[in-house]
Amino acid sequence: MARLPSLRGPKVPQQVPRLVAVFALAAIALIAARYFLVPASFGEKGHYRAAALDTIVAREKQYAGQQECALCHSAIMDARLAGNHQGVACESCHGPAAAHAANPVEAKPSVPREREFCPRCHAYNPARPTGFPQIDPVAHNPLAPCVSCHDPHQPEPPVTPESCSACHRQIVSQKAVSHHATLLCTTCHRAPDGHKTSPRTVRPGKPSDRNFCGSCHSADASSPQQIPRINLRTHNPRYVCWQCHYPHYPETS
Repeated sequence: MARLPSLRGPKVPQQVPRLVAVFALAAIALIAARYFLVPASFGEKGHYRAAALDTIVAREKQYAGQQECALCHSAIMDARLAGNHQGVACESCHGPAAAHAANPVEAKPSVPREREFCPRCHAYNPARPTGFPQIDPVAHNPLAPCVSCHDPHQPEPPVTPESCSACHRQIVSQKAVSHHATLLCTTCHRAPDGHKTSPRTVRPGKPSDRNFCGSCHSADASSPQQIPRINLRTHNPRYVCWQCHYPHYPETS
């Protein structure tokens, strides 16, 4: 006798009901967490807790703002705005000054004079931007307070730096362990004297084409024989050298 086909559909795998149950429980838990954990005022004025504004306003005022400083210290403010510390707020060095602004006689601002203060920003740190003035606190005029040579409000160096490392220590340190260690910075960069005193307005020159690197590294260059050579016409002719080789650490990529 022929067997009749089953009218029942395919059997649901036993894992499916379990997954449905897990996702359902997770959804319920998320809804409950949002209900109990998200503050009632969240989202009223933006993606934050609106009631936090009342908490902040109720706090005692700590900072005065540089506008308050300028009311009494206009000469110092003018000097700072004309120097390299123009982007540094007064209270970054002198601490919160709301109490001093309210009562200048009784509440005195902090006046940091110890040597350890300035290296918080100016001690060598490779994470800082290229060109940011950095020094080695151990080797740079040891034991002398920074304010004995630098006016904090116009901190330009009293003597024009003789070495690029005064501002570009990260690059100098990296170049020192590369194949370009013996090259002077001025071998590749034209640095006018004005760059040492006004680095933002007087920029150093940089190589602009492949022929510059080729003056040492092309097969027909007159440089010492131990220098790596390439055929400048066939070696990646569509690219300039520094797209593949970082000049301050030019090991083969």
